[in-house]
Amino acid sequence: MSTHQPPRTPESPVGAVGVPDARQLRAILITVSIALMAVIASVSGLSVAQTHLAVEFGASQSAVLWMINSYTLALAALLLPLGAIGDRLGRKPMLIAGLVIFGAASVLAGLAPTAGAMIAARVAAGVSAAMIMPITLAVITSTFPEEERGKAIGVWTGVAGGGGIVGMFLSALLVDVADWRWLFVLPVVLGAVALAMTLKSVPNSRERSAHSFDTIGALLSIIAVTGLIFVLQEGPERGWTAPITLVSLAVGFAAAVAFVVWELRRRDASLLDVRLFRERGLAGGSITLLVVFGVQAGIAVVLFPFFQAVLGMSGLLSTVALMPMAVMMMMGSGLAPKVAARIGARSTMTVGVALSALGLALMATFVSVDGGYLSILAGMIVMGIGMGLSMTPSTEAITGSLPRAKQGVASALNDVTREFGTALGIAMLGALLASGYRSAIDGKLDGIPDGAADTAREGIANAIEAAPTTGGHAQDLIHAAQQSFVDGWQQSMWVGTAVMAALLVYVSLRGPKHTAPRQPDAEAAPETGVTDNVAARWPLTNGCDLA
Repeated sequence: MSTHQPPRTPESPVGAVGVPDARQLRAILITVSIALMAVIASVSGLSVAQTHLAVEFGASQSAVLWMINSYTLALAALLLPLGAIGDRLGRKPMLIAGLVIFGAASVLAGLAPTAGAMIAARVAAGVSAAMIMPITLAVITSTFPEEERGKAIGVWTGVAGGGGIVGMFLSALLVDVADWRWLFVLPVVLGAVALAMTLKSVPNSRERSAHSFDTIGALLSIIAVTGLIFVLQEGPERGWTAPITLVSLAVGFAAAVAFVVWELRRRDASLLDVRLFRERGLAGGSITLLVVFGVQAGIAVVLFPFFQAVLGMSGLLSTVALMPMAVMMMMGSGLAPKVAARIGARSTMTVGVALSALGLALMATFVSVDGGYLSILAGMIVMGIGMGLSMTPSTEAITGSLPRAKQGVASALNDVTREFGTALGIAMLGALLASGYRSAIDGKLDGIPDGAADTAREGIANAIEAAPTTGGHAQDLIHAAQQSFVDGWQQSMWVGTAVMAALLVYVSLRGPKHTAPRQPDAEAAPETGVTDNVAARWPLTNGCDLA
């Protein structure tokens, strides 16, 4: 394996610093998991209150979507730069600052008097989330010993994968029993708990680099991610050929190309050494996470209207219906390190991707209006297990491919990949569902008044809303819309299955050979003052200061 790593200045001795024991490691893991849950819950939590936001602020659908998406956009755009800054300034101070700002922004969002104030607060929360999210994983990779790191990353990936569904359930519960503004109590409480535990339990670690910060690379990454994520978020709403969509795509693509060229020029002084993508670990882990999170997000786009419009579930019950997949995903993430230890990382990822593809195929095959929830339950469970098994070794492959001193950047790259996958999956599978629905319902509208038929073509929710205006055709229209939605579901699920099958072939042939972190500073171990036994047991402490 090639190693393109920045020159490093001598590090302070770590032998004088107490190595975290099992109890301290447990406290660290709980702390970063709570901090991550706060961030993840805020991604999806506000989506359950879209109607309330529109009524409260008199806002258009576009404004409501900006209240939700501005958080994700700011988060994705700033992950890489803020992850790198956290490496340099210290991961504990960055985590503390992020949690403080996050809590304040969440309070302001809960009290926002206007839509503009809400969007501004959400942007601030997104910025602070970009300070928190990469640091939570970097703290794990910079403090946990190699033999424990896989288990800790398994917990982290379980929270990252299933936490959104859990957060959505808690948010829906708060909306149902209280008021939509109480949504922000959850992230504030989680953030406050994580802050208190960070101050007490989390050690500090930071990079000492001989190179200046890659400011140009950071700016180019912000422009590229902002432009491309904006296209994926706004394209379905504004139209894929709208001028603003095309301009954003051009700017984002140009900035991405410029980023790659600049980083190749900077080489060892780069924000992200893009040469590392030639290696199996980084490329395989990134592609796997991109596809897996894309399919997961696309599934959510399909499942919620299926639960609500086809099965007649409430918003809260719909989130409960998703819980089996979330629980299986968390269990799979926790199980993945043990499986990888027995059969290897690539084999574990291959099994996980295969199960995910099987789960999609089961849902596409057996879903029906009459079969209801049970027609998709088996597919959800199998897919949840598969995603959990594939996510943990993929994350380890990414973090293990970058030097220890750049674990903030490695963690940020992991998170950016997830955000891109999520946005891409929603856009792709959502568009396929809408197209399949329209094609299916066109042949089922005979006898329906023209006005109601045109409304029904826009979506299943519109069809159900228009049904009472059709008199004796109401039940026929509802049934036609429900059946057409299932037809569109099957089309999008089969495409998702094909994508997962392609990923399966790639992972089985080009997946990472192993996920053990590289040891670039092993020859420098005697300088640390740590005995050989301790240095061998705690390899990550050679590359950073622990305080």
